[in-house]
Amino acid sequence: MKLNKVLLSAATVLGFSAATAAAANADSVTVSAGDTLSHIAARHNTTVDALQKLNNLENINLIFPGQTIEVGENGEAQTQPVATTATAVAQPSAQEVAAQQAAQAQAAQQAAAQAQAAAQQAAQAQAQVAAQQAAAQAQAAQQAAIQAQAAQQVAQAQAQQAVQAQAATQNASATTSLSNDEDEARAWIANKESGGSYTVSNGQYIGKYQLSASYLNGDYSAENQERVANNYVTSRYGSWSNAKQHWLQKGWY
Repeated sequence: MKLNKVLLSAATVLGFSAATAAAANADSVTVSAGDTLSHIAARHNTTVDALQKLNNLENINLIFPGQTIEVGENGEAQTQPVATTATAVAQPSAQEVAAQQAAQAQAAQQAAAQAQAAAQQAAQAQAQVAAQQAAAQAQAAQQAAIQAQAAQQVAQAQAQQAVQAQAATQNASATTSLSNDEDEARAWIANKESGGSYTVSNGQYIGKYQLSASYLNGDYSAENQERVANNYVTSRYGSWSNAKQHWLQKGWY
């Protein structure tokens, strides 16, 4: 019995010594935060596939800070996982995630408010420009109306002047066509009737030749009086000389 215990103890010591020797002959690395298996393979002149096979790794993307990776001289390795509470990549807490989401929401709200303010300013600017354009168009239309009215007044004045000039020309032509006897007879009748005044009126007869208002048709200008008188004498007596003879006989013409 004692011999068996001695042999068992010796075997245990021998096995421990062999494991210690094997570990001493192997290269090892300790995983740091941020390390990946590809980084470790590149630093030790090996491949990820070799490290996975030699270390019996189920997931090459899952290694932990503090974990020991054994790399042999010929690229052969053994893994000795080490319990650890750290991970290679620190994960944010729920509070940090909530804070980030709140910050993102606030930034989105601020961006929306800025966009809305910009849109309102643009709309106000467009409305102001439209109002200014409408006011300018209204002012232009008003000026055009004033100019058109002024042009119409000028045209009316020119037309009236043309009528007066035509009447004066007709009167001058009619006067010129009369003989000296006709001129003398007409002047004689005018002197008898009004003393040669275009403005004399006795309430019934008006002007130089004392014509009735119905003959003058409301136009008491000198030109109209001359024209109406010539027409009246020509149509009734044929000439001023005949009208004078009638006046001498009757006292009127």
